[in-house]
Amino acid sequence: MNQRTIVDFFDRLAPDWDAQLVVDEDKIRRILDAAGVCPGAAVLDVACGTGVLFPFYAQRGVDRVMAVDISPEMARIAAAKAVPGVEVVCGDVEALTPTPAYDCCVVYNAFPHFPDPERLVGSLVRWLRPGGRLTVAHGMGLQQLNAHHAGHAAGVSRGMLPAPELSALFSHFLQVDTVLSDEGIYIVSGALLKPAEGTR
Repeated sequence: MNQRTIVDFFDRLAPDWDAQLVVDEDKIRRILDAAGVCPGAAVLDVACGTGVLFPFYAQRGVDRVMAVDISPEMARIAAAKAVPGVEVVCGDVEALTPTPAYDCCVVYNAFPHFPDPERLVGSLVRWLRPGGRLTVAHGMGLQQLNAHHAGHAAGVSRGMLPAPELSALFSHFLQVDTVLSDEGIYIVSGALLKPAEGTR
């Protein structure tokens, strides 16, 4: 996948994104429960798109959100929705300098658009506080997800890893406690392993 192609693809879709978006609030609640998004949390929202999760963060009383998207148009629309406590950054999250200041990192409906899953996970855990959670989730199951990405998004995405494979990748960095991939939802989530005493 070429990054410029991905940016152009999402820039083109951004103006109509919200009008075509289907938001299943029950699924989002399940995802944010698994992600540990709760009052006072600091959240890193990766590939935030137009900010679909912003109202749900507000409902949960999070302390602050850093929302990152590589598409300038997606980020522009998201920034227009940002409320106090939400910062929108346009850029490649893997190229940013991580600060381990986040309780939750959420990658919602976006993971197949990153070319190297292991590199991405290794990068994202560096943003987490000890015990912080990384969650990759989709509002559809694996079969539906792969069928979706094999269509018009084929050139800007790859096949989604089966949940047990993503869980195995997570386990290099995280204590995984949620592995779910049924007909309607996909969630893999875990907490950052704390280093042993005396190690860094």
